[in-house]
Amino acid sequence: MAESKTLEELRTRLSAIDRELIELIAERQSLGRQVEHAKRATGHATRDYRREREVIVGVRTHAEKHGVSPEVAEKILRLLIRSSLATQEQARVVATGQGSGRRALVIGGRGKMGRWFTDFLASQGFLVEVADPAGPVEGYAHRLDWQDSPLDHHLIVVATPLGTTSEVLHALAARKPAGIVFDLASVKTPLRAGLDALVAAGVKVTSLHPMFGPDTDLLSGRHVIYINLGNAAALAEAQELFQPTMAEQVVMGLDEHDRLIAYVLGLSHALNIAFFTALAESGEAAPRLARMSSTTFDAQLEVASRVAEDSPALYFEIQALNDYGTESLSALLFAVERLRATVRSHDAAGFKLMMERGRTYLHTRPQPGREPA
Repeated sequence: MAESKTLEELRTRLSAIDRELIELIAERQSLGRQVEHAKRATGHATRDYRREREVIVGVRTHAEKHGVSPEVAEKILRLLIRSSLATQEQARVVATGQGSGRRALVIGGRGKMGRWFTDFLASQGFLVEVADPAGPVEGYAHRLDWQDSPLDHHLIVVATPLGTTSEVLHALAARKPAGIVFDLASVKTPLRAGLDALVAAGVKVTSLHPMFGPDTDLLSGRHVIYINLGNAAALAEAQELFQPTMAEQVVMGLDEHDRLIAYVLGLSHALNIAFFTALAESGEAAPRLARMSSTTFDAQLEVASRVAEDSPALYFEIQALNDYGTESLSALLFAVERLRATVRSHDAAGFKLMMERGRTYLHTRPQPGREPA
C-alpha cells in the first residue's frame, strides 16, 4: 500500500508540474506579445538572431548543470521561440495590417489556401467575403457564385483549383473590376492567357505563389513569390500584405517562376512519388521494412508519407500543366539511369564523383534552420 501511495503522490506531483509548465508557457507567450509591442514602438526587427543564439547557448549550459540533455533543452526552447515568434508575428499583422475596413473577396475561400488567406486578410482588418459553391466559411459573408457579386471590392483573391483558375481570370477580365486581382496558383504557365486578358483589360493584376501550406503559423523562413505582370501598383499593394510578416518576398517573371518551380515542387514531388511507388511495388511489407529502417530511410519515408496524403489532382496539375515540367522529370530519369549504370559497372570512381559533385552543389545553398552570423 505504501508503494502504491508513494506512486500516486509522485504522479500527483508530476501532474502539478505539467500544469505549472503550461502556466509558464502562457506567461512566456504574454511576455512575447509585450516584446512585440516594445519592438514595434522602437522600430526593432521582429526576429533577433543574436539574442536567440545567446538564449539557446545559455539554456544548453544551464541544462547540463542540472543533468538535463542539452539537446532536449534546445529542442524545447526552439519550439517555445517559434511559438513566441508566431504570436509576435500575428500581433504585428493585426497592428500594422493594410485592411482598415476595406473589402476583400476570396473566390474559392472554402479551400485550404483560400481559407488561410481569408483568415489572414481578416486579421489585417479587411472585411472578407467568401465566394465558394462548396459552402460558407464560418464567420464570413458568403455567396455561392462569385459572378453574382458586383465586384466592388478593393481586393479579389482567386484561390480556385488550378484547372478552373484560368476560366475565372478570363471571366474577371470581361467584368473589369476596379480592385486589385491576384491568384494563388502553384503553376503559372497555364494561366498565361487569363493573366494577359486581365492586363489587356486594364485590371490591376499580379500573381502570387505562397511557398507554404495552409497549416503554416509562422512565416519566418518562408517565401512568397510575386509574378510581375507590369502593374506596379498591384504588385506593391500585394507585397504590402506580407510586409508585417517575416516572409521573404521574391519578384520574378512568369516563365522564370515555372522553370524553377519544376525543380522546387515538380522534382521533389516526383522523387517522393517514385520512392513510395518503388516501395509499394517491391513486394516488401511496410512493417518488415520499419523493423530494420535507418535514419535516412525514416526521414525520407516521413516526407514521402506527407506527399502521399496530399491531393493527387493538385500534384498531377503541378506535373502535367507546367510548360517546363518535363525538364525536371528528364533530369531525374537521367540521374537515376546514371546511378544505375555506375553501380552495375562497379564504377567506384564514378560513384564517388557523383557524391562529391552533389556535396559541392549542396554546400552552396543557404542552410535551412541556420541563423546568419
